[in-house]
Amino acid sequence: MPDLLIELFSEEIPARMQPKAREDLKKLITDGVVEAGLTYASAGAFSTPRRLTLTVEGLTANSPTLREERKGPRTDAPEKAIEGFLRSTGLTMDQLEARDDKKGQVYFAVIEKPGRPATEIVAEVLEKTIRNFPWPKSMRWGEGNLRWVRPLHSILAILTDEAGATVVPLDVDGIKAGDTTRGHRFMAPDVLQVSGYESYAKQLKAAKVMLDPNERAEAIDHDAAQMAFAKGWEVVPDKGLLAEVSGLVEWPVTLMGEIDGEFLDLPPEVLQTSMKEHQKFFSVKNPKTGRIEGFVTVANRETADHGATILAGNQKVLSARLSDAKFFWENDLRTVQAHGLEGMGAGLDAVTFHNKLGSQGDRIRRIENLAREIAPLVGAKPDLAAEAARVAKSDLRSEMVYEFPELQGVMGRYYAQKAGLSDAVADACRDHYAPLGPSDAVPSEPVSVAVALADKIDTLTGFWAIDEKPTGSKDPFALRRAALGVIRLVLANDLRLSLQSVFAKGNPEADTADLMSFFHDRLKVHLRDAGIRHDVIDAVLAMPGSDDLTLVVKRAEALSDFFKTDDGENLIQGFKRANNILTQAEEKDGVEYSFGADPKFAETDEEKALFAALDAAEAKIAPAMQAEDFAAAMSAMADLRAPIDAFFEAVQINADNPILRRNRLNLLSRIRQICLDVADLTKIEG
Repeated sequence: MPDLLIELFSEEIPARMQPKAREDLKKLITDGVVEAGLTYASAGAFSTPRRLTLTVEGLTANSPTLREERKGPRTDAPEKAIEGFLRSTGLTMDQLEARDDKKGQVYFAVIEKPGRPATEIVAEVLEKTIRNFPWPKSMRWGEGNLRWVRPLHSILAILTDEAGATVVPLDVDGIKAGDTTRGHRFMAPDVLQVSGYESYAKQLKAAKVMLDPNERAEAIDHDAAQMAFAKGWEVVPDKGLLAEVSGLVEWPVTLMGEIDGEFLDLPPEVLQTSMKEHQKFFSVKNPKTGRIEGFVTVANRETADHGATILAGNQKVLSARLSDAKFFWENDLRTVQAHGLEGMGAGLDAVTFHNKLGSQGDRIRRIENLAREIAPLVGAKPDLAAEAARVAKSDLRSEMVYEFPELQGVMGRYYAQKAGLSDAVADACRDHYAPLGPSDAVPSEPVSVAVALADKIDTLTGFWAIDEKPTGSKDPFALRRAALGVIRLVLANDLRLSLQSVFAKGNPEADTADLMSFFHDRLKVHLRDAGIRHDVIDAVLAMPGSDDLTLVVKRAEALSDFFKTDDGENLIQGFKRANNILTQAEEKDGVEYSFGADPKFAETDEEKALFAALDAAEAKIAPAMQAEDFAAAMSAMADLRAPIDAFFEAVQINADNPILRRNRLNLLSRIRQICLDVADLTKIEG
């Protein structure tokens, strides 16, 4: 069984596109050959800035011969029907077989599709893949019509078995497949002839090309850590930057430099952001001072001076970039010292937030008022929360945030400290945007929580008031993210809020019930990710107080744990049986059996035991629910399992005696009501 090796060699592929391109190449080729009748044992995809590579092991040499029989019309059918059958099969009249059938003789077509060699199939699949590759952006070059992310130079495509390597016969717009590649652009640019994957990988390594992006990332990470350790420093981890840089080089050469002393007093986030965004440098921290004092850059070649010239050039460019950052920082500090942080943000009145919701200044005033209302609910001082809300977005007018928008909030904290504001206010400036994503930390300081909630709830209620809600996959104002942020703030801080009341204070014109429904949808996703069944969530959301998310989650967790036990599973069956019998009887009789079950009419021991069990459960469940001791409520529910099971086994509900029948139906009503006091169990499936 031959092995397949494909390399698509081009000009530099953007690093951000390489991971998906690897997976796309693997999927398109393997799906294509399987669809054509081949099988394979395993496949692996790799990439460097100049090549996409795929290796497929254990590919079958030929597709199987397929034999298909098709039943056609009767032999005495109209001529047009027979002609249509012939067209559909591609056969002629003399190739049909007449066979006896229940209704007479019928034509059969036997169609054989001979197997094809793997080289032919791979050539078709690879050409289709190249011509239809799903690059986010592609280009044409020269006079051809082929589109690729960057100009495509060569195609390596060979099948290797015991007899040797066979080149796949392929020509795509004048680019013929072959068995050659090239090494590193600068250090080993000569042509390399390969005979299989092992030969390919070995020769590339010798030609200064690390094929595996994970190997390049590990080399960069290891070398950078060793260099920093030698100076008593440590590299600031950045997985995203590491993945990006490993996609920029074929032969990583790690170099470390020091930041000029004049820039060391800049906030570390400014240094990190400037170096990362402008130059793809890793930041290096001195743990003794807590400052960013060095940087790591990754070159794509070895040099005779061991990178000294490269490092000097990078140092020069870095100094120019950091000079700009220092200029912005000093200008911003002068503004804060002269006008205060509120003065820095004064211009936000002239910045439109939304044409129906006013300016950023209008929004800040709304957030201030809402933060004042929320503050007592989260344990914050209203005046302090209002002060924080007034200045939280002032850094949007700073020169530093204009240059680096990702530093909004971060710079606000520094400017607040320079303005002499309290730590609580400064922290709120930094934290009120959080959490932005599922991996973000959730603020816990009361003032930060109040402003963060006010910020997100103002956004949500405002857009609900002007009917700009998310539709389908479209969410241009990130309202789903804002709702998840509110949910995480509430749950992480164990807050007890009536969200609908807060929504009404945020914007009286918002449809708070509809917004609450939107929140419930987001909460369902959050709880399902935590392993709680959707029907359990629905059963809890149907209860009063569903706008108190902390209460909802506590109920859902307790109910979910209960249904994982045998008592829980059996009790729900008992509840459903009681509810079904009761519902049918009420529909038939046209009355509601909800009152009057009397133990004096109980005839059997099981009936009497159920009365006693329901009395005991009711006495425990009501105070437990009132105290929000849901574990105790579930425990009391579990005690009902055995008496309910025994009752149904021993007692005939629809007795001939109407008094007994009515009493027993009212007893079923007690079962239903006690269970429904805990959760709406009618929504539980199974």
